[in-house]
Amino acid sequence: MHYGLLLLLHLLGAIVFAGTVFFEVVMLEGIRRHVPRVAMLQVERALGNRAVRIMPWALLVLYSAGLGMAWQHRAVLAQPWQSSFGILLTLKIALALSVFAHFVTAMVWRRRGVMTGSRSRRIHYSVFAHVLMIVVLAKAMIY
Repeated sequence: MHYGLLLLLHLLGAIVFAGTVFFEVVMLEGIRRHVPRVAMLQVERALGNRAVRIMPWALLVLYSAGLGMAWQHRAVLAQPWQSSFGILLTLKIALALSVFAHFVTAMVWRRRGVMTGSRSRRIHYSVFAHVLMIVVLAKAMIY
């Protein structure tokens, strides 16, 4: 597949995923104290249900395009410590794999019925930090 198309798909998947994480961590946490607890729980449940339907598809696009792009950089990835681009790309991939592990953990906990508010917040904050680092690394790779 053409690299430009992979890049576009990767960017669109990242916008959906990172935008959702940003909304949940920054926006929802900011309104929590202004909304009654019962209403907030209903909003969180509804958003969670919607995210469960959308996120697998967004992640499929994001990670598939990322794999396609990584394949095109396989020579650099074969010796990642030989260039700053290789180091940054390797770190970005490691963080992306960690985000994926977070997502799988969250889905398993949700299906088992053991996803608590505290666990959800910890995962969201961790994923948010990972996403911020991935964005910084992606921009640094250009320079």
